[in-house]
Amino acid sequence: MSNASYTAMKISPLAGKPAEPAMLVNVPKLVTAYYTEIPDPAVSGQRVAFGTSGHRGSALDKSFNEWHILAISQAICLYRKQQEIAGPLYLGMDTHALSAPALASALEVLKDGMIPALLAAEITAQIGRDPGEIYQELTREFGEPLYDRVEAESGWFAARPSGTEDIYKIYAESFRGENHLHRILEEAQSIVNDALAASARQPGSLFEPNLKGKL
Repeated sequence: MSNASYTAMKISPLAGKPAEPAMLVNVPKLVTAYYTEIPDPAVSGQRVAFGTSGHRGSALDKSFNEWHILAISQAICLYRKQQEIAGPLYLGMDTHALSAPALASALEVLKDGMIPALLAAEITAQIGRDPGEIYQELTREFGEPLYDRVEAESGWFAARPSGTEDIYKIYAESFRGENHLHRILEEAQSIVNDALAASARQPGSLFEPNLKGKL
């Protein structure tokens, strides 16, 4: 016969009752804070921090804002690239008030990888081989793909052709503000246009822009 003892749990007086209005979160205020508040990496409580159920926090405390989701999504992309992971990526959401905004933010980062991920799943289903194996074979035969970004002390940019549209995409970052970022994008577009024109005149040629002192 068991000698275990049991302690009755106290029942909250709010149990089974509608929540008081003062207890409800202001969802419009929360969503606004998600997009407008900027966390400070120097403050430990405002950094990305994973617990047993992922990163948690509140936009009102600058601990769950768009910057966190963008950083996490970008880290996933960088890790998959580093590890040469070519399989599908699954993204889910729940009923949290910020789930829809967070999903939209994540997709902004991940959207360029969604179609390749679906194609990778289709390749695996059709031929029974992981696209990563095929990638390794191609790199052994033709060499590693060339990728670089143009960097300077106060900013950088990278350009690449789209895998799904007849366009090229330019990515840039400025360490001096929004106006400077627009100048980087304008110069980058001019440089890419010149590179495309030079490539059309001399197929197979490489164009190395000299940006020292410009960005």
